[in-house]
Amino acid sequence: MTNKQKSGLVAGLIVLLLVIDQVIKVYIKLHFRLGECVEIFPWWQLCFVENNGMAFGIEWFDKLFLTLFRIVAVGLLSWYLHDIIRRGFKMGYIAIVALITAGALGNIIDCLFYGMIFSPSTPYEIATLVPWGEGYGQFFYGRVVDMLYFPLIHNAAGEVLFFRPVFNFADSCITVAVILILLFYRNTLNESLNKESIEKETKEK
Repeated sequence: MTNKQKSGLVAGLIVLLLVIDQVIKVYIKLHFRLGECVEIFPWWQLCFVENNGMAFGIEWFDKLFLTLFRIVAVGLLSWYLHDIIRRGFKMGYIAIVALITAGALGNIIDCLFYGMIFSPSTPYEIATLVPWGEGYGQFFYGRVVDMLYFPLIHNAAGEVLFFRPVFNFADSCITVAVILILLFYRNTLNESLNKESIEKETKEK
């Protein structure tokens, strides 16, 4: 497979994952009240929540800082993807990095645009699409839409012990990719970051 073919597959994969992520989020935003839950199975629910922070609702940093950090991270990931394609890494590893890139991009879209195009979601009212700039927040200050909830383990009182955070498809892409890297691609990651290897390749060319 040529580098051009790999680049095309990566671009297609990222676009596909972004479309899936945004279709789910927009559907939830336009059909669920904030905090509303629908049970799919006893161990899987759709619960609409919004957050200003990181994956799984964590809020450690200022919203603007976090959005800018995500944009920089996606820029670095894009450069890294280009680099590992150019250096001939296997498509499996490249696809996993594309998963992380797509997940980060998915949540960036929420932060950048959702505050501009949606009315507020409340426990009493479902959001609607509004003219650009008339939404609930400013550019860069949209809230990330989460909906996937898996209450797998309960205690005797019925309280959920695991898994309590609500997350989204973009978070899932990142999490799955990181797990796969830790399980199967740690050596590949180290090789891709090896400066001596990069310098050697450059000299050989």
